Amino acid sequence: MPPSSMHPVSFITTEDNGTDLVVSFAIQQPLEPEKIESLTLQRAPKFEALKDEDERGVTVSFDRFPEDDDMEDRLEEVHYFASEKSVELKTKRRRYHLDVRRVGPEEIADMRKVLRKMNFDGQFQANGI
Repeated sequence: MPPSSMHPVSFITTEDNGTDLVVSFAIQQPLEPEKIESLTLQRAPKFEALKDEDERGVTVSFDRFPEDDDMEDRLEEVHYFASEKSVELKTKRRRYHLDVRRVGPEEIADMRKVLRKMNFDGQFQANGI
């Protein structure tokens, strides 16, 4: 799977409400930088016991690929590179390289915290989080 180009992230939102764990990256569109697309990682550990083993883990969706809405993509790897302020995500179908230089340290800390919680069972490879 060839790496994608670097996606500039404007901000990161996270959610940890006891049921859902969510990390969402707001990515600028390449041809229209004033428009934002969401790359969202989501996991609901509370309900995973009801799913088959191969349906468990972090689902990944990206507004840029609406045709993928019928097929769940799962996170396989996440790498946070603090020195270059970037995040690399690898799913079963795609690879994303995210430029998080514009994101504040509190948002990065929240992202790392939620990603660690998402990986409570080692479902994906994690480095730097």
